[in-house]
Formats: sequence, structure tokens, C-alpha cells
Amino acid sequence: MAYDFIGLTNDVNNRLNEVELTLDTFPTATGYFSFAKDAVNAAVRHINQEEFQWPWNHVEESEFLAPGTVRYSYPNDAKTIDMNSFRIKRDDTLNIGTIKLKNMSYEEWIENYADSEYNTGTSNRSTPTHIVRTPSRELICYPNPDKAYELVYEYYRTGYDLEIASDVPSLPEQYRFCIIDGAMYYVYQFRGDTQMADISNRKFQDGIKYLRSLNINRMDYIRDTRVHF
Repeated sequence: MAYDFIGLTNDVNNRLNEVELTLDTFPTATGYFSFAKDAVNAAVRHINQEEFQWPWNHVEESEFLAPGTVRYSYPNDAKTIDMNSFRIKRDDTLNIGTIKLKNMSYEEWIENYADSEYNTGTSNRSTPTHIVRTPSRELICYPNPDKAYELVYEYYRTGYDLEIASDVPSLPEQYRFCIIDGAMYYVYQFRGDTQMADISNRKFQDGIKYLRSLNINRMDYIRDTRVHF
């Protein structure tokens, strides 16, 4: 069965020996069938909320800076931003190579460089060297950009709900089983079968632990921190 919203919903229906939805009946499903769709989304949402840095939610973003503009908004779906990933992209037209920006705390920027936000004359503009994260979910480039540089960075998104039949989850297909186990937990709750809901929830939580062991709990290398004399 296809790995999409209707396919996942029909996986749930098949486990309960219910009629499969079709492309014609999927948008207007009611009652139990509407809840089965909601259960799939609830399971995906639950998995995405378990970790801040699931690899399937990793996104590379780019934004063109406006000369003299200091502040830029977060992406709407950003959960956490990798502040060590910011770089100005190579641009032969602007005669600039790739430059990695240093992370500066908001407190340090306020203390030493806040005037740059208000003093934006052309003589005070230059190629940014630092990036600042503000409490208001904004990003500050310092110094004020003097050209339309392309800023590239990486973040982890919150995930998204499935809406139409052909929508595909951000989770890789090999983790389909975990989505279904989670959806079954919600469906059994809907039907009032607490025993099967508990069994499905245990399977669901075990599945999340398995996903975490494969994708989160790992160390790529160990750094030697000993001091040699």
C-alpha cells in the first residue's frame, strides 16, 4: 500500500477489519473514518514532538539579506536552529567566497553593538561576520549587510499535519510501523477498548525508543581532551 495519508489510514482500517477509504471517499470521511485520519496525524505529531532533532525534520534554509537590514524572522516551522551552521554563500558576482558566521549572544550584542541597528548608513555596512539569536525568534546579522548576500543555515522543523490523500509524512517509510502503532492507540481509545489501547501504546513507545536509538543516541567520534606537556 502506498506510503501516504490514505495508505496509512487504510492500514489502520485493515487492522480493524474496516472498509478501506478510496480517493473519492477520503476527503468526506465522517465518524470513525474521520477519526482514523486524525489518529494518523496524532501519531506523526507525537513522534515529532519526542525529539528536537529528528534527522527527517532537518532543513537547509536560504535567505537573501537586504542591505542595511539587521533583523530577519525565523522560519514559521522552525523548532530549533543550528546557530553554528550560518554562512554567507559564495557569490562570484559579489566577489565573495563562503564565510562561516560566528555565533554571538544577544546579551553581548546589546552590550556592545546594539547601536548598529539604528545607525544603518552605508559607511557602517559591511560583510556580516556574526549571527545573533534574539528572544523574539529573530536573527540579527552583524555588521549590517552592505550587499544582497545569500545567507544559508540549517534548522529542525516542528513537522506538519497530513491533509490530502497523497500527502507523505516526513518520517522515512521504514518507520511506517511506528506511525500505525501510534494511530492504533488513539483509535482504540476512541472505541473505548482500554486494554488494546494500552497494548498499542506500549508498542508505540517501544517503537519511539527504537527510532531514538537509531537516529539520536549515537556518538560519531570521541575527542581526546587530555593536556599534553
